[in-house]
Parts: sequence; C-alpha cells; structure tokens
Amino acid sequence: MKINSYLNFNGNCQEAFKFYEQCLGGKIVMMLTHGDAPTAEHIPTLWHDKIMHVCLDLGDQLLMGSDSPPDYFETPQGFYVQLSIEEPDQAERIFYALAENGKVKMAIDQTFWSVRFGMLVDQFGIPWMVNCQKTA
Repeated sequence: MKINSYLNFNGNCQEAFKFYEQCLGGKIVMMLTHGDAPTAEHIPTLWHDKIMHVCLDLGDQLLMGSDSPPDYFETPQGFYVQLSIEEPDQAERIFYALAENGKVKMAIDQTFWSVRFGMLVDQFGIPWMVNCQKTA
C-alpha cells in the first residue's frame, strides 16, 4: 500500500504544481483541465481552464491535486505534507524554494532528531515539513 497526498486548490492548482515540479525536481505526468474532460459540456465555461486532476511523479511517490469548486474549497489545516530528504543541502534548497512568497513557521535548522528540519506554508496555502533525519 502507498499513501499519496492529494491537494485541493482555490483555482490556482496549475500554477502550484508547476512550482512544485521546479522545487521538488519531479515531472508532471498528467494534467487534465475540466475543459478537456468528457464532461466539459456540463461544466461552466469559467471552469474549463481549472484543473480536474494533476499528478506529479517524484520517483517512488506521487503528489496529486485539483481545483475545488468555490463552494467546496476549504483552507488546508490539520496536516502537513512531509518531505524526507537525505542530504542537508538538498533539504535546505527545497525548504527555501517552497518558502518563496510563503510563510516560514519554523526555520530550517538542526534539531535533536534531525540534521535539518523546518516547517512552512507555501504561497498557495499548503503546509510543508522538510526533514533530513540523522543517519543511524
């Protein structure tokens, strides 16, 4: 079994996933707009460019998402997307890239459990934890 994060956005999913593709070094392998879907005729024209489903391949993990209709969107809370990164330099690079135009909740630094750990909410409102655990 795998658990994959599925993120919902308030109309800016495409922009967010292009940003994540750059920050995380993955590859968007699927991006379907409502206008490209077989059900497009039943969707308001203003929503045709919004994302119905996107999938970012990060090697052995997937990050997925979509735009939520305005009446269904809720600001993310009560979770973090947690990244486990092996190299401290890479952890810092990704942390600062994700933090661009966002809000740092806990600056990335050494902790008693890791060589690097930090928390942030990115410019799209998604909360992230970046962790570079100490080797055994």
